[in-house]
Amino acid sequence: MVFSADTGWLKDHIRDIPDFPLPGVVFKDITPLLADIEAFRSTIDALAAPFSDAGVDKVLAVEARGFIVGAPVAYRFGAGFVPCRKAGKLPWQVEKEEYVLEYGSDLLEIHRDAIAPGERVLVVDDVLATGGTAAAAATLVERLGGVVVGFAFVIELAFLGGRSKLGGRELVSLLTYG
Repeated sequence: MVFSADTGWLKDHIRDIPDFPLPGVVFKDITPLLADIEAFRSTIDALAAPFSDAGVDKVLAVEARGFIVGAPVAYRFGAGFVPCRKAGKLPWQVEKEEYVLEYGSDLLEIHRDAIAPGERVLVVDDVLATGGTAAAAATLVERLGGVVVGFAFVIELAFLGGRSKLGGRELVSLLTYG
């Protein structure tokens, strides 16, 4: 699903950075969005609204910019927050999942006790690109016995086809490029 509210205003708060982090990549910088309290508040509300009846127990967000939008979404639901981090950053026992992104591969980790069996988890991140990161996060949730109720993204880079890797689950993206 693509969020139905008018989010065209969001484009005015996203800055393109060409050739970052590698030549040929156009990085979508959300820091102007974060600096504008009304735009930031509206973004958090828009990410959470479609899942208001989903019974969200936990919000899992992916390092690092996903944390910025995921934590306030968790707060809005009165849900727990699960940080999904790159390898070697969590201090306790972890579950790991390798994933491929548009310019390489990496490893995600969450604590083994972060999600209890049956907990309903919303996966949140700033950008859906190739879908590898989100799919890896969902795999971690399900490996621990959780149920992925959906995905929420600020931006979707549709030309990279990431949506196809998420198994037809409920998906909200506020702003879609190509």
